[in-house]
Amino acid sequence: MKERPIMFSGPMVRALLSGRKTQTRRLFKWKGGHAGLDSMCPRSTNEFVDVVFRELEKNCPYGKPGDRLWVRETWLDRCTDPHVAEIEYRADCVGFMPDWKWKPSIFMPKIYSRLTLEVTAVRCERLQDISPDDARAEGCGTDEIPWKAFPALHDNPWVATYASLWDSINGAGSWASNPWVWVISFCKI
Repeated sequence: MKERPIMFSGPMVRALLSGRKTQTRRLFKWKGGHAGLDSMCPRSTNEFVDVVFRELEKNCPYGKPGDRLWVRETWLDRCTDPHVAEIEYRADCVGFMPDWKWKPSIFMPKIYSRLTLEVTAVRCERLQDISPDDARAEGCGTDEIPWKAFPALHDNPWVATYASLWDSINGAGSWASNPWVWVISFCKI
């Protein structure tokens, strides 16, 4: 079993804490670029593609089933005594933003992480192949459905909401580019 860090935004940390989020998608980074992966593995289910993906999944940078991920999130230590920690998490400050000097999640040491996830499954797929059940597992709700931004998804509110979330995190148009992604399923421990 290996342990690795993984970063999440405030809304996704809240979804993790509430138990709504049991899956995450992360961009697949291929040494030859995405075009290299597209030419080697076009959208098909032939045996060659299956063998390549099984090999890739063994080498997922987020681990394999049984490995653990410790969550990094935006944080700060409010205590001035270097021997005592008084950790605050930005995800907990919903509705108000104190004038504190928050530290980016990338700088969170493992000792301050409050969430550990156990990887239960890993696979590769195209971003837009997400199912409604997987969109729900990503922690999405359907309170504000982005119909105008994603009219093609009008009969699938869960996927439309996830598409909007993906674009808000990865930049406008990133959903439309339909990149290859790692799909990591996990349980909170």
